[in-house]
Amino acid sequence: MTGSFWWDLLIGVAAALVVAWAALVVALVIVRPRGGLLREALRLLPDVLRLVRRLAADKSLPRGVRIRLGLLLAYLALPIDLVPDFIPVLGYADDAIIVSAVLRSVVRRAGLEAVRAHWPGTDDGFAALTRLTRLP
Repeated sequence: MTGSFWWDLLIGVAAALVVAWAALVVALVIVRPRGGLLREALRLLPDVLRLVRRLAADKSLPRGVRIRLGLLLAYLALPIDLVPDFIPVLGYADDAIIVSAVLRSVVRRAGLEAVRAHWPGTDDGFAALTRLTRLP
């Protein structure tokens, strides 16, 4: 392209990062909660963060589940997001969508009872969580 190996490499890596970012944003749009559930997810976020921390510390859960939850906590702690937080609504929506997707997989693997045992919020909050994760 440019004739210089390093410039070609830099352009190729930058293009690959942009394509990967776009693919992740499209995946977030696909798995996002429908209707008013995104607003509910944002409201439940403090309880969900406590839930994730408690579940990640539970040694009785399968290792894969605990690893997933640990990676989720690391993602939430990092200042770098897929969609920057300063963008209104969408900035925090990506965090809620990712938390929702991870919790769906955790509930499917560990069971709803394990999540219920660690839930720090109210019964109404837990009902909203089950709607959010699309479980009965």
